Amino acid sequence: MYALLWRLLPGPWPAKTAQALVLLAVVFWLLMYVAFPALEPHLPLEQVVVG
Repeated sequence: MYALLWRLLPGPWPAKTAQALVLLAVVFWLLMYVAFPALEPHLPLEQVVVG
């Protein structure tokens, strides 16, 4: 999967590296600010039992 992504990115390796880092940052941002907050109400975080 990563090799396919690397081949699809245009430019020499420094440009590909920068683009891959930007894509990684975008995925991280989407998870932290869109996906995880949308899923939080559906997770049983208050039902923790210790003991």
